Amino acid sequence: MEALLKYFPDLSPLQLKQFDQLDALYKEWNAQINVISRKDIENLTTRHILYSLSIAKIIEFKAGSKVLDLGTGGGFPGIPLAILFPKTQFWLVDSIGKKIKVVEAVAEALGLKNVVAKNCRAESIKQRFDFVVTRAVAKLPQLLRWTRLLYSKKHQHIIPNGLLALKGTNNAAAETQQIGTDSYSEVHPVSEIFEGDYFETKCIVYVQSR
Repeated sequence: MEALLKYFPDLSPLQLKQFDQLDALYKEWNAQINVISRKDIENLTTRHILYSLSIAKIIEFKAGSKVLDLGTGGGFPGIPLAILFPKTQFWLVDSIGKKIKVVEAVAEALGLKNVVAKNCRAESIKQRFDFVVTRAVAKLPQLLRWTRLLYSKKHQHIIPNGLLALKGTNNAAAETQQIGTDSYSEVHPVSEIFEGDYFETKCIVYVQSR
């Protein structure tokens, strides 16, 4: 909790309790369904919770807005973001049913009323969202093909609706070259947001399709 409070000092007692519960919940579920590597489960706060929350340093999601976590896996970055933004609606989707089972159980244990978990593919989604967030799902050109029809035309944030993808720095540099001139992109190094060796090679890529 010390690391979280360093970067997010205004967390409520409820949010602190929910973040504190994540370690035990994921260790329990990971023993049954392997959704996080053994190496990462011992570094959950840094490699999953804080890394997910780096998106919140780029944009503050507004109350009533909708965010899609595409290929959420065990619930990252969606679950930490849902804790941080309790008035934002989060859809966490994955094509692997057992991973969604974990997401549903964790959200229920935390009492998160702003999380919808769905076992589906991007192509079947009919809802529209302000933002799509992802981590380790696919390369940017493929992500843009999957998500181009998923954005609401109503823009209500400081940046236009679009994709926020957690990426490795080297991958991001190559992939932004492949998305073409019809999309606007920005790369935000996570090392400029959080301290620590793990974040030196991590970034957030924001892409707005024109």
